[in-house]
Amino acid sequence: MSKLIKPGTDNKPAGTYIEVGPRGGQVNNPRVVNIDSGDRLPPTQKPGHKWTKK
Repeated sequence: MSKLIKPGTDNKPAGTYIEVGPRGGQVNNPRVVNIDSGDRLPPTQKPGHKWTKK
């Protein structure tokens, strides 16, 4: 599994990121975002959720 990343973190590699639970578990209807190099990760649907690179 990829490293868990907090929302709002910037300067991450470009790519697709998927929303996961606080410990990396699946969530219902996860957000999937594509960011470019240097972009900031957006907020998640609920506090405590994190992002992981797909």
